Formats: sequence, C-alpha cells, structure tokens
Amino acid sequence: MSIEYRGGRSVVCSLHVHLVFVTKYRRGVLSDRAHEVLRDVFLGVCAEFGARLKEANGEDDHVHLLIEYPPTVQLSKLVNSLKGASSRLLRQHDFPEVAQRLWGGHLWSPSYFAASCGGAPLEIVKQYIEQQRQ
Repeated sequence: MSIEYRGGRSVVCSLHVHLVFVTKYRRGVLSDRAHEVLRDVFLGVCAEFGARLKEANGEDDHVHLLIEYPPTVQLSKLVNSLKGASSRLLRQHDFPEVAQRLWGGHLWSPSYFAASCGGAPLEIVKQYIEQQRQ
C-alpha cells in the first residue's frame, strides 16, 4: 500500500487519525440504521473541514473513524463538529431508541480516543532521523 500525499501551496503531508467516540454511559443505542446516518453525517462534516472520511464503523455503543485531514485542521475542532452534528442529526432523524435513552440530551461521552496513524513505525522514523548526518 503506497502512501497518498496531500500537497498544498507550502506543505506536503499525509495526516491520518483514528478516532473512537463512545456513547454516554456506553448505552447500546446505535442500530445499523443509526450507523448509516452517522456515516453520512461524518462524511459531510469531514468535507466541510477539507478532510476525507476513509472508514467508519462501530458497534451499538461506539464508533471508529479513520480520517485523513489537512494540516490546517485543528483536531479538537473537527472532533467537536463530528460529535455535535452527529448527535443533533440522530435526534432529528426519528431515532426514538436513541432519544429515549439519552441522558440530558447527550449522545456521546465527553471524552474520545485519538491516535495518529499511517506512515512508518516510530522506531523506523527515529532511526532515519538519527542517520541524517552520517
């Protein structure tokens, strides 16, 4: 698998993040239909940020996202938009199973998991940098 680089006026990059959002109190409210709506919402939010949703999936109580994003994006703002828009739209799209089980109107736990991914393993990058002047 080759690395896909994004070029800009003054930057060439390949930035990917693996995000995990967990429902509040890990309530299992995300049906297959809810995951379909979430995927569409996540695609739209990513497009607004100039990012690309590479993959989205999950289970009844959480979602995993793989997103490629430009260096101009502040990750915490992207996360807030993804969580806010998805929560709002699920409540608006006739999902009584979600609305009835929300605590205080919140779908997602306030925390999230984020890990950078893609590219070479850290040890390889470290060795490459160490050997630059040799």
